[in-house]
Amino acid sequence: MRHLPNQNQIMSSEERLRSWERATAYPLTGLSLLFIGVYAWPVLDPGLSAGWQQVCQLADVAIWAVFCVEYLIRLRLAGHKARFVRTHWFDLAVLILPVLRPLRALRLLNALRVLNRHAVSWTRGRLAIYVISATSLIVLMAALAVLDAEQGRADSRIHSYPEALWWAVCTITTVGYGDLYPMTVEGRLVAGTLMIGGLGLIGFTTGSLASWIVDRISDTERPSGTATRADVALLINEIRELKAEVEALKREP
Repeated sequence: MRHLPNQNQIMSSEERLRSWERATAYPLTGLSLLFIGVYAWPVLDPGLSAGWQQVCQLADVAIWAVFCVEYLIRLRLAGHKARFVRTHWFDLAVLILPVLRPLRALRLLNALRVLNRHAVSWTRGRLAIYVISATSLIVLMAALAVLDAEQGRADSRIHSYPEALWWAVCTITTVGYGDLYPMTVEGRLVAGTLMIGGLGLIGFTTGSLASWIVDRISDTERPSGTATRADVALLINEIRELKAEVEALKREP
């Protein structure tokens, strides 16, 4: 018969998982920054020597291996492994899908989030800052990815990082002027991923705006509601006074 973990074992596993995440947050932040450097350097400097290109490739593979091991350790520590895979599907996808390789840089934001998880709650303003930071990082890395895929092709319309950055901004905001677009399969996969991110950004912005409007309406209506309750209390007191006067009149001969 299969042994099922009890609640105490699950809680202990979750505590160990949180402790591991806090302990590895700073090292993962450093690795994420290093990954951005080793990925961006060869893309932004096509004339980089073969030796330095090989160094960047080896560093990229080493960072990927560390991320894989770290994911497996977190999976091992998780109390509910199936739920961990479901809730951390993006981490797994970034590790196994080559087209999502540039998004490994988002581990930087994930590490910073873990550092603050036990100290502060995710207020709306803090969540907005996190989403804006993530969106900015996605745009920067998507521009690098599409430039990496497109540069050097004779039919390419994207030849420099500023052009790639302009394309990424237009794509994630769903503007899409059409003057710049990727020609390669890799570039179009990056574009598709960026479009999905743009839809999520629009959804978050719309939801935040709706929530802000509701809060503003609630703040406006709250004083009138308070005044109504005060009026009701005043009427109750007056009724009591009238009742007392009526009782006094009844007692008079």
